[in-house]
Amino acid sequence: MSERKVRIGLVGIGSIGQHHVNYLSNMDNVELVGVCDIDREKADAAAKAHGTAAYYEAVDLLERSGLELAIVAVPHYDHPRIAMEAFRRGIHVMCEKPIAVHVNAAREMIAAYEAAKRQHPELQFAIMFQERTLPGYAKLKELLASGTLGRLTRATWIHTKWFRSQAYYDSGGWRATWAGEGGGILTNQCPHTLDMYQWLFGLPDLISGHAHIGKYHDIEVEDEVTAYFEHPGGMIGHLIVTTAELPGTNRLEIVGDLGKLLLENGQLLHYRYPQPMLAFTRETDQRFAEWEIQPEEIAFDRDAPNGHQVVMERLVGRLLGGDGDLIAEGPEGLGALTLANGIMLSSFQKRPVTVPIDGDAFLAELEERIRTSSYVKKAVRAPGAEEDMSASFGTAN
Repeated sequence: MSERKVRIGLVGIGSIGQHHVNYLSNMDNVELVGVCDIDREKADAAAKAHGTAAYYEAVDLLERSGLELAIVAVPHYDHPRIAMEAFRRGIHVMCEKPIAVHVNAAREMIAAYEAAKRQHPELQFAIMFQERTLPGYAKLKELLASGTLGRLTRATWIHTKWFRSQAYYDSGGWRATWAGEGGGILTNQCPHTLDMYQWLFGLPDLISGHAHIGKYHDIEVEDEVTAYFEHPGGMIGHLIVTTAELPGTNRLEIVGDLGKLLLENGQLLHYRYPQPMLAFTRETDQRFAEWEIQPEEIAFDRDAPNGHQVVMERLVGRLLGGDGDLIAEGPEGLGALTLANGIMLSSFQKRPVTVPIDGDAFLAELEERIRTSSYVKKAVRAPGAEEDMSASFGTAN
């Protein structure tokens, strides 16, 4: 085992940034060489608490701290800018979700990474999709990859365990505004859900989105969304999400020619069909039929290591000479963002949109909403520096 430590700098000391420095303190093979925030008091306090240097501009951190790896944990619009500054200097990047606010910026960011790799072939770019490590989702990925369901016909995901109060939205001046955050539930809470959807099923060919703006909260962005997807090969998908439902539901149902999987409340059930469903549909002489199937509960290790630290450990391991796969390569962030932008573009234009989506059309819609916004943010109630972020992390077990 190498005794060398990876030198890490953190850009952004909000709630998620604080979570990063907390778990980094549990890792023996890293050294936090600097923290950065435009709020000088916040940067100074974090630096003092963690025995490191404070910076107030990202470029200063990149150029003066001696870091090898930058964690980008700032508001969403700044993800591409800071990541590209790091790439130009040959600095590895771990980017918080989402990769960007709009696909044009994400594509520019990915192009900058690919260009930088030509000069720095070992350059790494990862994105923090820690929900891929959750045991229930990891088991679903394994089962689908094995072909156990045969041809997929439908995936329906009701994920409403994203409750956010008005106090949450009032806790940051940038939150839930077109200019500050670039969107609502699809941009902030659901990048993980959208990533998981495309990780399991791939991107659809067609997106039909229906987004409700400020339906349950005093915000100017979406807080309830229903989307319909059409995939190559005929599979259809449904996604229902909101930040205004208690108690929330997280139910994922996947139907294939050979069976059905249901993940809900920490239980994964497998309904094995007695014969292929599509052939039965074509060939049976029964006009009405019902299969009485007793589902099998699929076991998975609920205690398997998961979360942010696992994702970071995988990246650090690679930087220290390992050859393991990252949990999520940075360019994979474009998939979740394509779904988010596609749903909103469809809703804005009140029509289905095809994939890949028209990035210019989405950006024009976003910029028009920024230009014409008359929304006035309430007085900000800032959360404490040690706010526990665990309640905001999704679960599949």
